[in-house]
Amino acid sequence: LKMDNWSTDKSTAYYRSRDPISNFRIKVTLQRITSATIIPQQRVIQQEGQSHVEMGEMGSRASMGPRPDDREERTFQWQQKLFSKREMDLYSNKDNVMTYLDERYHHDVTSLEQKGGRPNNRIFSYVDHDKFTNLEEYDTMTTSPNEEQSFLVERMSQVRRRRQADRGGNIPKNKNLVNTKPSEDFIRNNHVINTPQQTMFIMADLSAKGRTPELADEYVLCAIQVDNNGVISIKPDFNRSRGPYRLETEGERREIYEYTLEHISKPMSSQEQDREHKMYKELYAKHIETLAASVGDQFEMPPPGILRLNLYGEIVSAKNFEYDNLHINFFLELPRNWTSDHGQQLSGVTHTAATKVEDRDNVAYFSYPFEYEVFFRNETEDDMPQWPLLFLQVLSVDSWQRYRTEGYGYCSIPSAPGVHHKTIHTWRPVGNSLADPVRRFFVGGSPELEDPTYTAVPTTFDGQRLSKFGFRTESSGSIRLKLYCLQQSQAFLETTTKKRKTATLLDRLGGMSAQSSIMNVLDAFQRARKRMQSARENLASTMGT
Repeated sequence: LKMDNWSTDKSTAYYRSRDPISNFRIKVTLQRITSATIIPQQRVIQQEGQSHVEMGEMGSRASMGPRPDDREERTFQWQQKLFSKREMDLYSNKDNVMTYLDERYHHDVTSLEQKGGRPNNRIFSYVDHDKFTNLEEYDTMTTSPNEEQSFLVERMSQVRRRRQADRGGNIPKNKNLVNTKPSEDFIRNNHVINTPQQTMFIMADLSAKGRTPELADEYVLCAIQVDNNGVISIKPDFNRSRGPYRLETEGERREIYEYTLEHISKPMSSQEQDREHKMYKELYAKHIETLAASVGDQFEMPPPGILRLNLYGEIVSAKNFEYDNLHINFFLELPRNWTSDHGQQLSGVTHTAATKVEDRDNVAYFSYPFEYEVFFRNETEDDMPQWPLLFLQVLSVDSWQRYRTEGYGYCSIPSAPGVHHKTIHTWRPVGNSLADPVRRFFVGGSPELEDPTYTAVPTTFDGQRLSKFGFRTESSGSIRLKLYCLQQSQAFLETTTKKRKTATLLDRLGGMSAQSSIMNVLDAFQRARKRMQSARENLASTMGT
């Protein structure tokens, strides 16, 4: 026996085809490797106390050459029906006819008997209309013999798949297809997936010769399913260069068979391929023309000298605030020379989110998206351009409708395009009286900013120096943001085509790069200051010990 060449992988393979499924062809080859194995039968005979004469007869029979019915090859089309011997005996009797399908099979079986019998021997098929297709839709998930079907599986087994040819009848004009008040039974009966598909099984009747075949003697060689999207699933896959599949019968007569699956659909000729390629090329060209007519074939560019900034942001989370049930008010402040559409709303408020503990931090997740589209025109080249600021205010509300201000914060919109992750540390005002925290705890309410832009530089400030000395605050939690910045300008295209071109928008926005350099220097200074403070603390602790 060539046991090393047998293929053990019987997983499902998926294919996609745009050709008609009627062109599908598969060839199945089934061959019996050995008759009843000697060792199991020898044990049975010894237990029964039989004589050695029967052992000799069995050995002489096993030494005989292959019988003519040991090998069989059949080619199947899609949904081609070949009857088994059990079905021939079943449908040949007029008393077993119950349905229209039974009547049709009875007519086909009678015709085959008049012509001399069925053309096949062991290999036969079950098509989509047969009852066996419904029985085999349930695949066990474990090897346990006590596995039970779930409620969903039971409901799915009772649902018949729609035929691909079924398009339904004409819908009455007065019938409402939307059920606005579905009952519980309606929901339970209609929530299952009902994808149109067809199924076909290629089987093998491995019953003993001269014995009445039973359903237990039928084995699945191959299962094929095709859905409405052209997806073909076959289990197991075609053998190709792999060895044949192994099949062993159950019961006392343990026989071993091997079979192969071969895809033999007729390939397309070169003329048909050229014709199909030309057809798809014309179809895609017409599709592109339709898109160009409806959308346009050019990007919408801003006017010359204008920078368009598209900001797509997300308020991810807030953590380490004093109270629970947080929501965030936010708005975008546009400096001078920045504009937006009149219908665009630059402020918003998130939903209320409860906090949960993560690594000793109270975190409230929002995942709240927002987007802005603003434009910049630098009218005076002497002033340094300023980028928009995003201001945020965190508030809390409890079950007694007590509102509290938890913190204020802001961040500058990044001047570089791309993805940016921001963490905004907030603070909140603290009153000068001891009654303020008591009032905050019992009845709610806390000091608030009359102008939220006071978090940075107030919009009403026109002086040279801004002093906030004497303003009492308290550190609060932090807010995490994710920003996606897109910039569009004709100046970018001009500098790409003409690298030495001057007096473009990029030259006017040169102050932005300078501003970015200044911010980088300040950040480096802050990091160096923190490292020096930590070094001093370590030195003081070392000298103290």
